[in-house]
Amino acid sequence: MTVNHKQIEKNLRYLELLSQSFPTIAAASTEIINLQAILNLPKGTEHFLADLHGAYPAFQHVMRNASGNIRRKVNDLFGNELRECDKRELCALIYYPEQKLELVKQTEEDIADWYHITIHQLVKVCRDVSSKYTRSKVRKALPQDFSYIIQELLHERTEDTDKVAYIKGIIDTIIDTGRADDFIKTICEVIQRLVIDKLHILGDIFDRGPGAHLILDMLETYRDWDIQWGNHDMLWMGASAGNDACICNVIRLCLRYANLTTLEEAYGINLVPLATFAMEHYGNDPCTEFIPKTSGGSEKLSEKNARLTAMMHKAIAIMQFKVESQVFHRRKEWNMEDRDLLSQIDFERGILRLDGKEYPMTSCNFPTVDPKNPIALTAEEEDLMQRLHTSFTTNEKLTKHIKLLLSHGCMYNITNHNLLYHASCPLNDDGTLKEVELYKGKKYKGKELMHHTGMLIRSAYQSDTTPEERQYCIDYFLYLWCGPDSILFDKSKMATFERYFLEDKATHKEEKGNYFKMRDNEAVVDAILDSFEVEGPNRHIINGHVPVHASDGENPIKANGKLMVIDGGFSQAYHKTTGIAGYTLVYHSRGFQLVQHEPFTSEEDAVRTGSDIISTTQIVEMTAHRMLVADTDIGTELKRQVADLQELLYAYRHGFIKEKR
Repeated sequence: MTVNHKQIEKNLRYLELLSQSFPTIAAASTEIINLQAILNLPKGTEHFLADLHGAYPAFQHVMRNASGNIRRKVNDLFGNELRECDKRELCALIYYPEQKLELVKQTEEDIADWYHITIHQLVKVCRDVSSKYTRSKVRKALPQDFSYIIQELLHERTEDTDKVAYIKGIIDTIIDTGRADDFIKTICEVIQRLVIDKLHILGDIFDRGPGAHLILDMLETYRDWDIQWGNHDMLWMGASAGNDACICNVIRLCLRYANLTTLEEAYGINLVPLATFAMEHYGNDPCTEFIPKTSGGSEKLSEKNARLTAMMHKAIAIMQFKVESQVFHRRKEWNMEDRDLLSQIDFERGILRLDGKEYPMTSCNFPTVDPKNPIALTAEEEDLMQRLHTSFTTNEKLTKHIKLLLSHGCMYNITNHNLLYHASCPLNDDGTLKEVELYKGKKYKGKELMHHTGMLIRSAYQSDTTPEERQYCIDYFLYLWCGPDSILFDKSKMATFERYFLEDKATHKEEKGNYFKMRDNEAVVDAILDSFEVEGPNRHIINGHVPVHASDGENPIKANGKLMVIDGGFSQAYHKTTGIAGYTLVYHSRGFQLVQHEPFTSEEDAVRTGSDIISTTQIVEMTAHRMLVADTDIGTELKRQVADLQELLYAYRHGFIKEKR
């Protein structure tokens, strides 16, 4: 890099500030050497997951095994040195050290010998997964108790005959002092932590499965992650912000999938008033359409509880249709007033008027609906809605989790030549970017649309937002959930009402937007990437949202490899239609690997038998040379820092700035 006097004079104020951190030529030079060395390390491994939908056991296992990355490393390291069953046992130990140790101690005759062999194996794995990081970064990942010991073991080689006794002495002492179990647990956790450098979640932590709160609790302590919000996340964020339609939708979905654990146990939402209201008004209604779906990891209900759940389900669904319709009429600019279907019912004939046609309804028992004013809440519903509103907006744990999503999330992310978002980038019929109207008639498309939508979401939680704007922002959560041009939905309609009350399947169809019709078109994908200013010869869009029907032969890799869909149905509720249990994506220094997973059985099986999620790895794209930190976004930033430090060196050596010895 060439530095001159004019450049230094221009940046002198900044260089003075930089000199506070690097007060001497020696300090600046040392940092340049350090940064240049980091640039030549292999690129860290990125892990992409989408549409977790409360499937905590499967999520936890995929995090522990790094989408099969740990098993691959164990195979590479030990090859034919270990039998398959031994490699499987070692992997199970790394995934679940505490549980596996208990089993081993029940059956192992010479536990000291087992400790010796196992610790050596674990150190070998840990040395491999830490090899692409600086010693400083590895040191920061180590827990204080065993930090020094692990560092010594990682950086000493058994081939060094002078150190054999030294290493053996360390391991002997760990065992003799009764710390072997603690050490093994610690080093297994370190391996899990280091095998993945960065975690990207492409939306939809909430709904369907019962473990969303557990996933968020786990993420709260995770080292480095980000999220691109999904439509189901947006629903819960809207509920927390005080959108009554979102509150009703959240409760309805939990009841539909018999997932009361998340509401009642995780967040302490009191559903007794809803149950009392439902029994009073729907006690004589069979509520056939509202019998909960009890697959997908949901609670197994007795006949009595299933009946009560169905009544509550119907009660909250009717309230949802009313509250949604009120918002649609208030926000006429959304052009969604036609989704007020309660007003299209002929209650005497049991007929729904829809798109100029009449359809017989499966039932027409609506004791809380006034045919003269169908979307008005009754006094009891108003009271119930207010109670639920308070439960959500003042909920301490939910607020904490929503703040976590806000602090780590946004609508999109661009990282290492990859554009990440949950669902869609709205398009016109000709494949060009579609303008979508936001607050006060302002229209945006592509990157600007996603940016300003994200700003709207944040404004709903800001105290300095005007009351009028804040109300719009809160209302807009509903549009993001079900609006035709929503970047998180992008369909003609959400046919919830039709699926409940009309038998004609044609009315259930939700026409997908142009993005989903054209996302296999390479030119369209290139145009989207151009609009977001994503550069590089190997650039991609990565998103989830729509389950990939692998059993029907659908390919998650589209547009000649430039777009990847990684929602294969993590939630058990999708397994029958997708035929698999989700996709995850791993991006390491050699390239991309798409991992297709079979359903996860249980933690107990993984511990007892060493069973793992059966995964199929598909090579998406491999690079001709091993990617280094220099090839990443972090590398670009480090190069800028090196250039700044070189300017500082020039300033020191030519007397612009004095060293601070």
